[in-house]
Amino acid sequence: MPNKVRRVVTGHDGQGTAVVLMDSDIESVTRSAGVSSALLWVTDETPADMSGSADRGARSIGVPPPPNGSILRVVDFPPVAGDIKVDNAAFTAEMGIDAQNRRKGKYTDHPFMHRTKSIDYAIVLAGEIDMLLDDSKVHLKAGDIMVQQGTNHAWVNTGKETCRIAFVLIGAQEPDVLKGTPGEH
Repeated sequence: MPNKVRRVVTGHDGQGTAVVLMDSDIESVTRSAGVSSALLWVTDETPADMSGSADRGARSIGVPPPPNGSILRVVDFPPVAGDIKVDNAAFTAEMGIDAQNRRKGKYTDHPFMHRTKSIDYAIVLAGEIDMLLDDSKVHLKAGDIMVQQGTNHAWVNTGKETCRIAFVLIGAQEPDVLKGTPGEH
């Protein structure tokens, strides 16, 4: 699987004509456990500001989107096997995610487990992957789409080939069931 993604961004010229503003390959950055991602676009507000020609993907940002914003990225998950030697606190800190309270469940101690305050649209482009939740697992393959609503989850590729997923993360409010004092849930 290539470590880059072609990104084409459209906009308008000074006369209001639709034009291509950017057309280039975006290089992926490799993180813990060999997972690599290409950040394609970020918005900081809703509704999104579509004026100007600035490259809104040319910045450093963790996994969660800005409050009231969004992120578009493509992530490549390599196959993993056996015991995964990743410290969850370091893994989530690398993603820009604060320490989290977790419910107890079958998969909650998995080293890749995390949660963002966002609604995530995950479109599997190639390969296969499992999404672990607190007490369940969902197997996804190319062409499948997951709508993830701020749940504890971990992506684990136990297949033989890299799995590529396009993610759109949109800032969201905390689900009602998670509001309140830590440990109440």
